[in-house]
Amino acid sequence: MITYLLIILGLFLLYLGGELLVVGSVSIATKARISKLVVGLTIVSFATSCPEIFVSFKAFLSGSSDIVFANVIGSNIANICLVLAITAIIFNIKIAQQTLKFDYLFLLFSTLFVAFFLILNYKISQFLGIILILLLLSFLIFTITKSRKEEKNSKDDLEVDDNGSVSVLKSIVYLVSGILLLKFGADFLVDGAIEIAEKFNISERIIGVTIVAIGTSIPELVTSIVAAFRKEVDLAVGNIIGSNIFNLLLVLGTTSLIRDIPIEDSKIILDYTIMFLITVFLGLLLLAKPRYVLSRYKGLLLLLMYLVYIIYTAI
Repeated sequence: MITYLLIILGLFLLYLGGELLVVGSVSIATKARISKLVVGLTIVSFATSCPEIFVSFKAFLSGSSDIVFANVIGSNIANICLVLAITAIIFNIKIAQQTLKFDYLFLLFSTLFVAFFLILNYKISQFLGIILILLLLSFLIFTITKSRKEEKNSKDDLEVDDNGSVSVLKSIVYLVSGILLLKFGADFLVDGAIEIAEKFNISERIIGVTIVAIGTSIPELVTSIVAAFRKEVDLAVGNIIGSNIFNLLLVLGTTSLIRDIPIEDSKIILDYTIMFLITVFLGLLLLAKPRYVLSRYKGLLLLLMYLVYIIYTAI
């Protein structure tokens, strides 16, 4: 009973910590006059990926490397087939062509890049981790630089409502509080997940791609739904694409700096392949009529795919 309460408490702390981190980081970005799409791709994506980072660090230091991979894979699948799907069901999401041409393609490239080395070495080495972090930094620098150039041509995208933002001091307090809550939430969630896996003889991979992954995707879900109701489409889409990029490059990259992350369960490769195919399918959906629109029926299709994946995992 205590184990389940720890997991519930861990999920709640991850949710609360993620929310505080999002509010604080977006407020600071707003005052810096950064565009909504860039805020979604960078600041919000980093904030909503922090649960994955903390959970992965905790799991890896506890000797559960499969939870690290399963968390990233499961979270990326949940972001597309659960978070983006639910958001699309609430409101049709119109995707900017530029987002599909660069940000989505970079996500696809990152997914293939990591897949190549996973299949080749069955691990994420420390050297590869450094490369992944450098790739992420390059993406961020290019994205911010491109946004600054577009600032001269269009000011509409940069007109962010500053009325709802909090002071810089409060933003910093939110950021620090969020990080602390994420740390304790990750501890409770991982400890509880490992205990359940051992008690019921369930593989860490299954626990990772389901309970842990859904739990760490809660901040993305909340952020995207709130953005959808506020009709901040760029923020919602940028959050999901950016978060998946951060999960692949930052979570795996920083965790591997401790030491190499080996794959212990061969089914991780199959899960990764499914994640890649779902990422490709998302692009095909956006190119299907109506083009560059994630409509309600497309969202329902993604949600159905997620249910099928969860059933497959449980069997």
